[in-house]
Amino acid sequence: MTRSFPDGFLFGAATAAYQIEGAAFEDGRTASIWDAFARMPGAVENADNGDVACDHYHRYPQDVALMKQLGLQTYRFSTSWARVRPDGGAVNQKGVDFYKRLVDELLAADILPWLTLYHWDLPQALQEQGGWTNRDVVERFVEYTGTMHDALGDRVNVWTTLNEPWCSSFLSYIGGEHAPGHNSVAEGLLASHHLLLAHGAAIQELRGRDASLNLGITLNHTVADPADPQNPGDVDAARRLDGQFNRWFLDPIYRGEYPADVVDDIRAVDAAAVDAFEAAVRDGDLALISQPIDTQGVNYYHGDLVSGEAQAVPPVHVAPATDWPGRSPFPAADGVHNVERGLARTAQGWEVQPEGLTRLLQRLWTEYAQPAGVALAVTENGAAYDDTVVIEDGETRVHDVERTDFLRGHLAATLDALDAGVDVRAFFYWSLFDNYEWSWGYAKRFGIVRVDYETQERSLKDSGREYARIITARSL
Repeated sequence: MTRSFPDGFLFGAATAAYQIEGAAFEDGRTASIWDAFARMPGAVENADNGDVACDHYHRYPQDVALMKQLGLQTYRFSTSWARVRPDGGAVNQKGVDFYKRLVDELLAADILPWLTLYHWDLPQALQEQGGWTNRDVVERFVEYTGTMHDALGDRVNVWTTLNEPWCSSFLSYIGGEHAPGHNSVAEGLLASHHLLLAHGAAIQELRGRDASLNLGITLNHTVADPADPQNPGDVDAARRLDGQFNRWFLDPIYRGEYPADVVDDIRAVDAAAVDAFEAAVRDGDLALISQPIDTQGVNYYHGDLVSGEAQAVPPVHVAPATDWPGRSPFPAADGVHNVERGLARTAQGWEVQPEGLTRLLQRLWTEYAQPAGVALAVTENGAAYDDTVVIEDGETRVHDVERTDFLRGHLAATLDALDAGVDVRAFFYWSLFDNYEWSWGYAKRFGIVRVDYETQERSLKDSGREYARIITARSL
């Protein structure tokens, strides 16, 4: 059976600045929090950093030509705050010019630029002033937003404010797994609010400049299922995980309020942190955060089956192998236990659960996006596997059957959501390239294009060849 994608549906791939650009301290760029964190002993596997990464800063014409070869209709990328306004200060024209050249190259290849303003590379100088726990950073973000629009507003129509604010607040300031690597519930809650405030302020700035722009935010989500839907403890565990992962960000954006049940959950374990958070939410903040957007990006990798009881067989551990001190990124996670359910897993230990994407898109559409008149886009979906490289007829090949199946399965899940009436406008595979995978360093490969980090040679994997075939056929 052949299943076709609707007219106008966009096929793309995604990357992030720090993960691929390299040129970490060239042409005026200064340190971001990831440059600093990667140099902390024990923070990143193998002490890897993004100084060179995929050297995209120097190789972008070749990389855009590869995108065109794949048939990509759109390319989701982020701009580096540390490159454009180093240290959060004055504009660095050489940094701005790089993104001008990149966008011109994309447009010449008939590829739609899908720009993300913040994918976790806060200037380190701003972190030393408190980072996202300091409300002043919101004004600096708006300045940076204006700089990017000054440079690209005539050529870029789709603007995303933030990528995965859960990661840059809860995972970074509470869990400690991401930069800046802190373990404070109070800091994480403050960071989450200031990130959302920066989103709202940037939307206001861009909307005021050009009402025709397509504006939005990208959130990462899980599908939290109770192990036993008839067990109140399991149901409550799923509620708490959903609340701290999904609704903490969805509800302010769409409903102008933080979920009261989650506030109560966190207050029960850290009342002082909640008091500080509530004191930081000023009159008018939630109205700014909840102003209309056009598109929500949906990042999905796997769901979670959870119980209120500890499991006799603990689930596979999925954290990177580092020595950095950490804790659960969920402030009120005591009594929430993941359950092993026998699904196939990626090289990171993440479950492969395509049907979860269908249910997630349906839930987001019904409860949030449709009432607000917001379209959805799958902005990240992909998998790391331990690729085997072979040479065939003098050509580097990667026969990545598991990743190819993962891609096809999640495209099918997206079609299932479309068939159910969900307005999904695009699908972006994560990632176009093997790249710097944050605290995992270079140990995990997500790309449909293999990167040899010694030579910077790019090689299209079988998954990339299959994606190109699907794009050409516009069908599964």
